[in-house]
Amino acid sequence: MEDTPLMRQLTRDHARRQELEGLVFQSPERTRIITIANQKGGVGKTSTTVNLAAALALGGLNVLVVDADPQGNASTALSIEHHSEVASMYDVLVDSMPMAEIVQDVPDFETLQCAPATIELSGAEIELVSMVARENRLRNALQEYQAAREESGRPRLDFILVDCPPSLGLLTVNALVAAQEVLIPIQAEYYALEGLSMLLRNIDLLRQHLNPSLVVSSILLTMYDARTRLAAQVAQDVRDHFPDQTLETTIPRSVRISEAPSYGQTVVSYDPHSTGALAYRAAAKELTTRPAP
Repeated sequence: MEDTPLMRQLTRDHARRQELEGLVFQSPERTRIITIANQKGGVGKTSTTVNLAAALALGGLNVLVVDADPQGNASTALSIEHHSEVASMYDVLVDSMPMAEIVQDVPDFETLQCAPATIELSGAEIELVSMVARENRLRNALQEYQAAREESGRPRLDFILVDCPPSLGLLTVNALVAAQEVLIPIQAEYYALEGLSMLLRNIDLLRQHLNPSLVVSSILLTMYDARTRLAAQVAQDVRDHFPDQTLETTIPRSVRISEAPSYGQTVVSYDPHSTGALAYRAAAKELTTRPAP
């Protein structure tokens, strides 16, 4: 058989498909709240959030996606209504609406839910400024929601994944204060490490003043093109600097990942046997096998 990049990829996909077939993930001892953050745009934050969430739900876990980005792209990818008349994260953060009133079930996945974002959330950055304990609004809302689930006899959430805007405003600060872990998607390109060092400095400041228990638990290489030396070099640099945090799984450049949201789907449901879907499912498996901080 000819040894080409395509054949090697097909072989990897076949092995990964067999490994993941019918796999049920082990539930963590407590709910893991993970914020997916990177102040650099276009690195795959939203794709990573929704596809990891879908992969975790496919593995039998109870998952909530919190869309904290006013663009609402995570809500779109999960086929969740998020026009201006829909109760959303804006109402939770600004008007203290219980999160239970805005959470919607995601089609195609029995154990996946989403708290949607609408464009009104863009005004929350300004409205939150004058509020007492403005950095803790999301953390308090999530604690109340989990308590309400328990009281109603619903199963405990295994994972809460929070999608952030590409900035370090009050929405992202709320997401980082609410979380125990940060997962950082990094595009395999030249400027990746430069942006990462700035983000880590900001996370360190936030840890000192607002959330001492926050840790960067995972770094995920996205848009990885195995055919280029640059991607391999960036990946090696990231692994050298962050050997414990960097996931072994890389997410490839993929047309399927890009086009799935236009159908209101994750790539995991849109084309479950594609390279991108298998990569996200493998990343989800790796995430569940790593101990919670």
